[in-house]
Amino acid sequence: MSAPAVCVPPGTSLAEAARRMDREGIGSLLVVEDGVLRGIVTDRDLAVRGLDAGAGRGARVDAVMSPHVVSVAAADDVHAAYRLFRRSGVRRLPVLDGDRVAGMLTVDDLLLDVFQRLADLLGPVAWSVLEEPPGPPPAGL
Repeated sequence: MSAPAVCVPPGTSLAEAARRMDREGIGSLLVVEDGVLRGIVTDRDLAVRGLDAGAGRGARVDAVMSPHVVSVAAADDVHAAYRLFRRSGVRRLPVLDGDRVAGMLTVDDLLLDVFQRLADLLGPVAWSVLEEPPGPPPAGL
């Protein structure tokens, strides 16, 4: 999980949201008001909805955000996050501690978890293979 999550208020302009995503190297921002999650705005929201003819220069993130956010509780284990990603089809899950944002979990975070688990599992096997000389086995084996 990335913590703290990058958050903006609902009145943030789309231009400022795009600059913030670029500066932070991220693809989404959580829209938070008075400490409570109100929505999520993604780079796709900016590109598809934000460039819509009706958006105009003064458009704000609350006009293009997704107000119904799939989230995971901070107390949940990683398997709950895997299930939510699988069932919902989203790529980002805000992590909530009660109604407060604790961080952000992405599909990429879970991929790193999978790679680490594989490395932990295969590490001993890889070392045993590396200790053997390369090439065909010696004659008589």
